[in-house]
Amino acid sequence: MELIYKGKTKDVYSLENGNVMLKFKDDCTGKDGVFDPGENAVGLTIDGIGKANLETSIHYFELLKKAGIKTHYVSADIDNATMEVLPATVFGHGLEVICRLVATGSFIRRYGEYIEDGTKLEGGYVECTFKNDEKGDPLVTGEGLAALGVMTPDMFESMKEQTLKITKIVADDLKSIGLDLWDIKFEFGYNDGKVILIDEIASGNMRVYKGDKIVEPVELTKLILNR
Repeated sequence: MELIYKGKTKDVYSLENGNVMLKFKDDCTGKDGVFDPGENAVGLTIDGIGKANLETSIHYFELLKKAGIKTHYVSADIDNATMEVLPATVFGHGLEVICRLVATGSFIRRYGEYIEDGTKLEGGYVECTFKNDEKGDPLVTGEGLAALGVMTPDMFESMKEQTLKITKIVADDLKSIGLDLWDIKFEFGYNDGKVILIDEIASGNMRVYKGDKIVEPVELTKLILNR
């Protein structure tokens, strides 16, 4: 295997068969030792979170497959915390797509003068940020992505439509075990002429509440898988 990229929460390797392998790590985004999926830097290490994120990803990728939504997922090895995926071209130098069902986190830090923390965002609100730690992962609109040549308007609409569908599948699954999804972060890429979901659908990339308390990533995985 050849190392392609060292990321915040996983490393990426090329495989001889042309596919790619993701190696999940125990690092999480956050600040001052507190987990926050909206942060753009690693803020803490949680023992077992790598495998937890992988197991959660497998669960949801399989649900998406049943729903007829194509992703890059091929197979996984939980013991080694690795996942084999189809190769895909990222948009720009990397683009993150956030779907918000409740206003909180960085959304409130930006727009708190207009909306209260905990306010529901009916239908879901999709926003995109470039992956750029030095610039604080700047926000970018669909029109901006087209103007910059990162993706076409049709690609953006496909990505947005998929984001809302996938978020609903995840939210409905969590609701079935008494949990509320507040927001979730995805990545998309371009494979075989289509925009598809890549990376992971991890417990460390979503903000989930049980009642009025946030559920930490490792505990969230236990609740998802041990129902």
